Amino acid sequence: MNMKKILLLSDTHNYIDDKILKYVKQADEVWHAGDIGDLKVTDAIKKLKPLRAVYGNIDDAKARLEFPEHNRFKCEDVNVWITHIGGYPNRYDIRVRERIKQNPPDLFISGHSHILKVMSDKKLNLLYMNPGAIGKYGIHNVRTMLRFEIDGNKIQNLEVIEIKR
Repeated sequence: MNMKKILLLSDTHNYIDDKILKYVKQADEVWHAGDIGDLKVTDAIKKLKPLRAVYGNIDDAKARLEFPEHNRFKCEDVNVWITHIGGYPNRYDIRVRERIKQNPPDLFISGHSHILKVMSDKKLNLLYMNPGAIGKYGIHNVRTMLRFEIDGNKIQNLEVIEIKR
């Protein structure tokens, strides 16, 4: 088992640039929580690093063929679930609410809101992350991503990356 450096981003809405790719190059894996837009975004990431992604509500049929709506997997000893529209602790979206209660992951990730949020759900004993939006479309003033490490069953060294619009 090796420690993995994860770059988590979401809501690119067709947008990718060298600033984003600089951080991609520093990660072991990149996770994208949906609203990819043009697949040139994910293609650019995949050229550099392994990518795990889900499609979002703006994504077309091509993106939906390439990526699932829900991506559930293990990274090291951490059970991860990524979906685009998931809500957040105490306000999970109706689409995931029952499933998350029955079988909670260790780390639940969603995008969609363009609002960076990290919080723990004490009831379900999970960590929730939304990396905000790194694309230029939307009302957010600062584009954000999250970077962290997974070492065995520990999620550590969480960092917010902010890029001015």
